[in-house]
Amino acid sequence: MSIFSIFGGKSAPEYTTDTIQDKDGNNVTFTFFKHASLSITIGERYIYTDPVSEYAKYAQLPKADVVLISHSHYDHFDRAAVDDITSRHSVVICDKTTAEALDGEAVVMTPGMRAEVEGGILIEAVAAYNTTEGHTDFHPKEREDCGYIITLDSGTRIYVAGDTEPTPEMLALEDIDIAFLPVNQPYTMTVDQAVEAIKAIRPKIFYPYHYGEVEEKTDIERLKRELEGITDVRVFPME
Repeated sequence: MSIFSIFGGKSAPEYTTDTIQDKDGNNVTFTFFKHASLSITIGERYIYTDPVSEYAKYAQLPKADVVLISHSHYDHFDRAAVDDITSRHSVVICDKTTAEALDGEAVVMTPGMRAEVEGGILIEAVAAYNTTEGHTDFHPKEREDCGYIITLDSGTRIYVAGDTEPTPEMLALEDIDIAFLPVNQPYTMTVDQAVEAIKAIRPKIFYPYHYGEVEEKTDIERLKRELEGITDVRVFPME
């Protein structure tokens, strides 16, 4: 399915999508732009994660109800893209470092915080950081970058992890229905780490994201083999 059929309008660009049903039988559509940039559509509500102008034509897309920004790295935060996708009714939720670079209002989150937005959607911030020796400067714990759990009014829980390795906070998560985990060496998870995380949190559906664009390629086929029978691994182009 293309974004053309979801958003309508002859000028809308096309992107790869996947549609699932939430616990109430409502359609939830994920649109995959690139890297860590995607959208989640629930009825007439639009949630965008880590918008970056290079990855999508945001000015041509429906305005956001919610924008989630995990941290301030250039491949996750782009003020121009935020401006293109937001209106005065949009809610921007971000980590504290990103908030320092934003003009305008934002809901600033640190790990462990929760915020409810219009439509009965609950956003929970989850710590996102590196744990491997020699990698901790990429995403230091003390900076308090965020992944997010999006709980829909149906109770369906979607975890978008941001840039992180498996952390105690992640491995303790419960009742996750859909998980987006980064598999991008050396900055985020290895295949083995992603397998460890999925076996711990047991989502019904797992979307690998934020992979590619580095010399060390992610072995997506091995990732799928390792998780066969554990979760439904769905691979869509995010490179």
